[in-house]
Amino acid sequence: MIRLGVIGYGGRIHGMISSSFRRISPDLRIVGVVDPDEKSARARMADCDQDAVFYKDLAAMIKGAKLDALAIGTRCNLHSTYAVQVAAYDLPLFLEKPVATSIRQATALEKAFANSRCQAVVSFPLRVSPLCELARQYIEEDAIGAPVHIAATNYVPYGTTYWETPYRDYDVTGGLFLQKATHDLDYMSYLMGEPIVRVAAMATRGHVFGGKKKAKLYCSQCDERATCLESPQNRARNSTTGRHTDHLCVFGRDCGKAEDGTLNEDCSSALLEFASGAHGVYTQVFYARRDAGRRGAVISGYMGTVHFDWYADELHRIRHHAPFSAVEKASGDASHFGGDVQLAYDFIDLIENKTRPRTPIETGIQSAYACLAARESAQKGRYVDVRQVGG
Repeated sequence: MIRLGVIGYGGRIHGMISSSFRRISPDLRIVGVVDPDEKSARARMADCDQDAVFYKDLAAMIKGAKLDALAIGTRCNLHSTYAVQVAAYDLPLFLEKPVATSIRQATALEKAFANSRCQAVVSFPLRVSPLCELARQYIEEDAIGAPVHIAATNYVPYGTTYWETPYRDYDVTGGLFLQKATHDLDYMSYLMGEPIVRVAAMATRGHVFGGKKKAKLYCSQCDERATCLESPQNRARNSTTGRHTDHLCVFGRDCGKAEDGTLNEDCSSALLEFASGAHGVYTQVFYARRDAGRRGAVISGYMGTVHFDWYADELHRIRHHAPFSAVEKASGDASHFGGDVQLAYDFIDLIENKTRPRTPIETGIQSAYACLAARESAQKGRYVDVRQVGG
């Protein structure tokens, strides 16, 4: 039996434990939890975990729970704080992204893990998803020659969650480059085989979401709910993606302010320079709906092009100098396009066999550095160099 301790038992870590970790290791048990909201945490927990003990802090849990591993699933702004503490122990760690929301947090995390025996699996499911791994395999087999350019897109069909839930809180999330692009900049670096060294970014705010509606307004309290496209009844009527239950107004003044950057952007883009001088571009759009959702990349070199889309579950390989093209179809509808299960395999292998994970702590820190550079670039309107792990 694997004895797991959890710091911050939220919905995401609950989903990973119940749907992914236990798929690989059915006898895994939560034996200790650090979470100030014990009532909500226990309501999420499976029957087999109800004997878990709640502790006031990490040190008390380490002392009392006889743990085999730890998982951190707190709000985003606390990931780094607890990970720095965990680095002092020789225990496998599953760490949610983003691993940090400020440069101060990121550098502290790098310092804490520099000489630590703690190994972490960072929650980057896209990198380890079967479709991304296949694209990487093609590139390694010289299907495109040396990669010269990558263009990645993320049209998010559920983007309203960043204005109608606690994800609207900039002080917690650090903004959507860190909240969303951290996945994409990581897998882009993985496919290109080199780090991002310089970024120029831009963000568009207040054109769609945010506004002047009163703070803490719910749809059920609004006299415009019959005509508003974002009301639960109209989303359901129009088959629009998003919550079909009562929710906070996505046009409220408490969503943040465009002028100071605390309002999540409707869309944003980043021009990326890689270490070799190759470059790429990434765009994320949060007002897309229904079949407009797409996420994937086009990677090209002199010999060919590979492009894929996770929503289509499809990869295309085009030879530039031969009359052949190929399409590969993926199968399955697993969480995060199959990546969550792969992360679970890595975490269980780390616990049982000390196998080095595919998404170690340095990948999380390096992606955070790139996203922090993108955020700074968008704020200041200039190129920003990306700090390098170990640099």
